[in-house]
Amino acid sequence: MFSLTAPSEDEIRRFISKQKDSGFSYPEVGASATAVPTAYNVDHNRVQLGRGKVTWQRAAEAIRTWHMFSLPWVRLHWPSAPILVGSDVAVSVHHFGFYSLNACRIVYTLDEEGTVKRFGFAYGTLAEHAESGEERFSIEWNLDDDKVWYDILAFSRPRQTLARLGYPLSRLLQKRFAEGSKSAMLEAVSGT
Repeated sequence: MFSLTAPSEDEIRRFISKQKDSGFSYPEVGASATAVPTAYNVDHNRVQLGRGKVTWQRAAEAIRTWHMFSLPWVRLHWPSAPILVGSDVAVSVHHFGFYSLNACRIVYTLDEEGTVKRFGFAYGTLAEHAESGEERFSIEWNLDDDKVWYDILAFSRPRQTLARLGYPLSRLLQKRFAEGSKSAMLEAVSGT
């Protein structure tokens, strides 16, 4: 959904509600957990958040509250959405003088114990999304070296006409989001 004005809360609620019966807009659902499919743009970004248990706990809370979307030009609707398979959310983006509203659904969650602990989730695009693909947001704590990392893995391709026409701009926004998301997570674990 594209608009010259920011969508109202009622419009967003209706938009999300309409997604309940929507299917994913790509066939490789869950592929970000195993092997990323070909024929997509792949973006993989990582940043070390710090070390130790406190950093891990803060990072996990940031994932639970969708803090990686705390950017001035991006809004997650709603940050109270549970990190559960099947949860639907909308991402509104203010870019190039207009707004877009995009629908996503959580595909899988991560909560792994072991020498490397992992926590996070992936969501996939629904029919009402400008792109087609999947994005995984996760944190890792390697107990051997005590480092905590934030990791974003996405595969996507333009789906709607405006996204295809504005392909270079779409790629620019994806890179800008990844950088902003990493900064937001670093801020979340800094305790400030």
